[in-house]
Amino acid sequence: MKTKRQAKILELIRKNDIETQEELSDYLEREGYQVTQATVSRDIRELKLTKVAMSSGRQKYAAWETAGEELSEKYIRVLKDGFVSMDMAQNILVIRTVSGMAMAVAAALDTFHLKEIVGSIAGDDTIMCAVRSTEDTVAVMERLKKLITE
Repeated sequence: MKTKRQAKILELIRKNDIETQEELSDYLEREGYQVTQATVSRDIRELKLTKVAMSSGRQKYAAWETAGEELSEKYIRVLKDGFVSMDMAQNILVIRTVSGMAMAVAAALDTFHLKEIVGSIAGDDTIMCAVRSTEDTVAVMERLKKLITE
């Protein structure tokens, strides 16, 4: 029961801007879960939920890994700041960076969890990414171009 309830909490906070424990309790009750404030508080602590700022200035609950909208922006900035060029050789993507930035750009790439990239190796100014297929390499390059030019 606890596992299902906590999974429902994660689903609810992804789909809704939930600002308070009381609001979360109301959502859970509408979904058929009878909860106390203490139970909701304990679930929030166990799930390591945090509050993040919305564009309106108000705050909402978010799971730690999804709390990173601003973190994601930082990684995009690292990608933009370090990126010089990219090229491909079949399923290998080679990314050139500003000298000394390859590790940081590779770390940024890792945070995007691109399922097409099997792994990457970073040097000083070059990253080599092993990609699942040639088609996936083209798709990854297109996505990276969009991120860089936004």
